[in-house]
Amino acid sequence: MGEREKCDVLNRGFSGYNTRWANIILPRLLRNGDGSDSPVAVTVFFGANDSALKDENPKQHVPLAEFAANLKSMVQQLRAAGVPAAGLVLITPPPLCEAAWEQECLRQGSKLNRLNAVVGEYARACVQVAQDCGTDALDLWTLMQKDNQDFSSYLSDGLHLSPKGNEFVFSHLWPLIEKKVSSLPLRFPYWRDVAEATPERSLLGGGDQ
Repeated sequence: MGEREKCDVLNRGFSGYNTRWANIILPRLLRNGDGSDSPVAVTVFFGANDSALKDENPKQHVPLAEFAANLKSMVQQLRAAGVPAAGLVLITPPPLCEAAWEQECLRQGSKLNRLNAVVGEYARACVQVAQDCGTDALDLWTLMQKDNQDFSSYLSDGLHLSPKGNEFVFSHLWPLIEKKVSSLPLRFPYWRDVAEATPERSLLGGGDQ
């Protein structure tokens, strides 16, 4: 049985955004819910844009201290909306493959605007915020570089995740999410439990099953 039979998955992605902008729009996102119960689990995945070098990419750059403060603010907003601390996962940015990303920057007519060591500082700040707030953290920056492995195949252009990178994220994120949703009841009966003669009663209630 899939967990989709217990809950819906909502994706809210904003290309190029940093935590400064996300922190501003989060209240609106929370207000514009579909009227369902508070989320059981929420992932917060930022840092790749915040960690852009100020001199080369001032539009997306967010200072390290503000990045941490913005993450904490988002956690607080989510907690106020009814999401338990145990239901939150803060995800660090993945490492940066500088050689590949520099080629992409050059194609766009700019200089290399990120450095892997700087991304690492933001990743560590993300992990620290998670510890301070009592939430889970998924440290992609560290995991993808574990044992000095070649992480370039996890990235499509040195910065963004490739299909293999997305599989890596899923393989490490799912165990964290599964713990949070495993105890949820099924919204509808397991198919073997549906009464063949009177499926309406099994599926919609209103009588003996």
